[in-house]
Amino acid sequence: MQEEIFADAIGEIQVTNNVVRIDFVSLSPTERDTKNNPKAVFRQRVVMPIDAFGNAADLIRRAMEGLLKSGAIRHPEKPATRVASAGTWGKQTLLESESPVLSPNETTNGASPSSPNFAPA
Repeated sequence: MQEEIFADAIGEIQVTNNVVRIDFVSLSPTERDTKNNPKAVFRQRVVMPIDAFGNAADLIRRAMEGLLKSGAIRHPEKPATRVASAGTWGKQTLLESESPVLSPNETTNGASPSSPNFAPA
């Protein structure tokens, strides 16, 4: 059996030369921010060549189109916040795209982010 990794979000995307690094984060069951919300903590990093990232982005775009068409998710009514509060999701490093980045409390289907890695507090 292959190992599965769950992430609540992408914490940061870094591009250096021809390499893309994508950091995945999950909400911590123990660490809290100043507003007592769970902190996002690093879980896993994916490193890929920039051309493979471009292919992955196209595949994700097509999957999003299918999810939108089926009604499984919907576009946010207004543009989302570019960056979540500092220390919550971490720095968002975007490429040339200006697509919105969802904040930790903002999802496309109204559900709160959750992780099967942790039991509810």
